Amino acid sequence: MFTSDYKIKAVLMDDKSLNRTLSRLAHQIVESNRGAENLVLVGILTRGVQIAERLVAKIEPLEGRRLPLGMLDITFYRDDMLRKLKKPRVQATNIPFDIDGKVVMLVDDVLYTGRTIRAALDALMDFGRPARIQLAVLIDRGHRELPIKADFIGQEVKTTAGEEVRVKLKNVDGEDGVYLVEALNETKIQASQ
Repeated sequence: MFTSDYKIKAVLMDDKSLNRTLSRLAHQIVESNRGAENLVLVGILTRGVQIAERLVAKIEPLEGRRLPLGMLDITFYRDDMLRKLKKPRVQATNIPFDIDGKVVMLVDDVLYTGRTIRAALDALMDFGRPARIQLAVLIDRGHRELPIKADFIGQEVKTTAGEEVRVKLKNVDGEDGVYLVEALNETKIQASQ
């Protein structure tokens, strides 16, 4: 599950609570938008896409139709790309629909400093001019460095500098769960941020 560089401090969500949280988020998204008529979802690679796929599946029976789903790679939009990423892993962005005039639900797993979302907003604007952009995250762990706030939050978790939130999803990691972990080696945590 984890390398020996990390110690699990708490299980924040098991598979059942993760599923319940996603169901609640899907209902909140539909209710807040008074339906899903003009709504499209765009997940930030990698786990944001997996979460967005699950939200689309949960919204479909509520609205009677499948919402458009896109995936966004923010690698080249990151403000730390040249400093931290020696060999960036670039993946394919795929937004196979027009976002002009749409309500774009940007989806990610963990909201932390806000820098990932800032990069995602920059990347998204290269595809058009949405009517509105909303943000849904599974976990908000605080410690913002930029004025970014999620519209829909699965769970808020207070963390310290030495802690991380790790989201595990079946189709990526072989299991569903959200864990609060602590790095056993402080340099590892700095390298991963």
